[in-house]
Amino acid sequence: MMELICPAGTPAALKSAIDAGADAIYCGFNDETNARNFPGLNFSRDELRKGIALAHARGAKILVAINTFPRASAVEIWQRAVDDAVSAGADALILADIGLMDYAARRHPNQRLHVSVQAAAANPDAIAFYAETFGARRVVLPRVLSVPEIAEITRESACETEVFVFGGLCVMAEGRCSLSSYATGKSPNMQGVCSPPSHVAYEQTTEGTTSRLGGFTINRFGASEPAGYPTLCKGRFSTAQGAGYIFEDPVSLDATTLLKGLRDAGVTALKIEGRQRGRAYVESVVRHFRHALAALGSGSEADIASLKPFTEGQASTLGAYRKTWR
Repeated sequence: MMELICPAGTPAALKSAIDAGADAIYCGFNDETNARNFPGLNFSRDELRKGIALAHARGAKILVAINTFPRASAVEIWQRAVDDAVSAGADALILADIGLMDYAARRHPNQRLHVSVQAAAANPDAIAFYAETFGARRVVLPRVLSVPEIAEITRESACETEVFVFGGLCVMAEGRCSLSSYATGKSPNMQGVCSPPSHVAYEQTTEGTTSRLGGFTINRFGASEPAGYPTLCKGRFSTAQGAGYIFEDPVSLDATTLLKGLRDAGVTALKIEGRQRGRAYVESVVRHFRHALAALGSGSEADIASLKPFTEGQASTLGAYRKTWR
């Protein structure tokens, strides 16, 4: 049975994920060492220790994401995060930076290491490098691969594979986003903030709502149209070819219908995106996939509710898993 890996941006969300049937929960510290560094999210050192104790008492694992790239002048912040996560009893560390992976492997040789999706390891040679050099046990594959490609990678790799099955998508290559940092000066891959709230602004007019990021107009919504959060990759812009979502539509990945194919491809674990989402999202999405996996294991049809209310833009896609353009 494939493991179900679930997000938690708060201690309350962590408990909800456990209650809903998560096999493992991934979370991060409340600083720039993780890629969801938003105010009011993530864990203090004490909260992480308590969260790990709760998870272990309930038979679940905790994976700590330290998946941003350290600043040259402050490497010790990331190294301290590694040390503190290991001390707290983390079941695995999710790392992206090669230097930090080397530090963790040397300083804590018995600690289980996972390669973050931010590392963009998308072929057997890249995965073999992490496994052979640092002893990495699992790689989270980028969301640019089809199911047959995942199957081929899994066959050729000694490393476990983990793939996303639900949540937000990004038009940028994993770990290589420059759009948000261009507009705000803060990098998702270094400071862990995509469209930081400090740079977000909304203007209400008689015609509706205008959203801006770092002074750039991202979108305009009609009076009765829900106003989405402004990210450059999902903004509407005017071009010579017309106006609309030029980079990417606001839509969420939902791979519920592909679970059998992913299992047959040899995937070890399924990951739900959404550490910035609330408890209702976590509980509902985790229960959805728990039921779907149970049905898959028994060979029966899954009687599961739609996840449409929890998708971005009330729409979903199979993403690159089914590359229909080839």
